[in-house]
Amino acid sequence: MEAALQTARALASRRPGAVLHVGIAGARGLEPPALVLGSESVYCDVIDPSSTLPRVERIEPDAELLARVREALPEAHLLPIATCGRVGAGTACDVEAMEGFGVLRACALAGVPAVELRAISNAPGEADRGAWQFEDAFAALGDAVARVLSTPPIR
Repeated sequence: MEAALQTARALASRRPGAVLHVGIAGARGLEPPALVLGSESVYCDVIDPSSTLPRVERIEPDAELLARVREALPEAHLLPIATCGRVGAGTACDVEAMEGFGVLRACALAGVPAVELRAISNAPGEADRGAWQFEDAFAALGDAVARVLSTPPIR
């Protein structure tokens, strides 16, 4: 929720041409520091079969922006990324992070193209953050962002 609110606030004060949402993530079956581009963001915490409230639980990235980022990062895996508030709770997807859905949803509602890029730092079930490979993941992310930013801007 906080990511969505802060993104909406930032979008209201300055209107970017696009948003590249980056961060680390946990993944099953991918070794750190693999890169992942979100084919969609799945909000796992909102999936409650007994709830009758209307809700949005999945959002796709902007197709044109995703294609451009994929071109810059051909080695990146294209997979759904779960947004969940607890490590290991994103069982709907093999990749999990914490705020992607909120950021992409706020951007979509504001009409700003957005895509999520993650570098894997750990397995989702690994609750011991001392075992996470932060430095490798952040280094991979820094290199990836530099390559994305070196591509021509979106018009």
